[in-house]
Amino acid sequence: MEDVDAEDEGRTALWVAVYERRHDNARALVAAGADPWRPMMSGWSPGRLSLAGPEPDLFHRPAEVDGLTDDEASAVAEAKRLTAALGDVECTGLGLACVAGISAAEAARRLEATVEAVDPGKFLDEIDPFDEESRAFIGVTDVPGGCVVTQPWGYIPQTPGVTKRLSAGTVCYGLFDNPMSGSQGSILRDGEIVGWDLHPGGEPWEDDEPLEVFFSYLYQGDAVAYSCAYAGLRLTDARAVTGPPDVWLRLPERDYWR
Repeated sequence: MEDVDAEDEGRTALWVAVYERRHDNARALVAAGADPWRPMMSGWSPGRLSLAGPEPDLFHRPAEVDGLTDDEASAVAEAKRLTAALGDVECTGLGLACVAGISAAEAARRLEATVEAVDPGKFLDEIDPFDEESRAFIGVTDVPGGCVVTQPWGYIPQTPGVTKRLSAGTVCYGLFDNPMSGSQGSILRDGEIVGWDLHPGGEPWEDDEPLEVFFSYLYQGDAVAYSCAYAGLRLTDARAVTGPPDVWLRLPERDYWR
């Protein structure tokens, strides 16, 4: 008989069933002997993961097994609120930087950018995204918890030359939704790259940190919400992402890949 708790890439079939919200499959696997509380995926056993999902009573939890912490329970509630607030955001080709704890004005100062004296909505309608000069323009918007830097047509907000400056003394999550290869993420703390070539909204890897596994479950298929949540931004709608931003900035000429 096959081992129902056999692991592949650090997870069992039961873990996959819980992650994919196939709860009937999960019940069948438990009936066949699978262990919901078997440790895996940086502390997120199938049972612990289910506590963050739509059926927290999917499995019987033994008295000696801890439930979600207060912070984890709050993150579950925030995920529901944030995904509803953002809705279904079309993000193909979008560049984004979510920065904790700084304002749009501070972002402009750190980037040494010039504020464009234009109507934000009209500028968004008039700019040619295929013009090479358009790469110099980014939008920035104040949101609860920090600010969002965006470029609807390009990758510049996620480049190290932008995110390193923005992350001084704080955390920044960068995102570029590459039309060819999908969502590409990065994490920067205090000017240092601590995560690169990530895949926000995608399945977690075996060696991911606990928070990354947790957020991968909460924000499946939603790279924008994942990026905002990682930086602790609590957007109330999608305007900071889809535009128009509070203000448009012109970046100075420099090599933004350094």
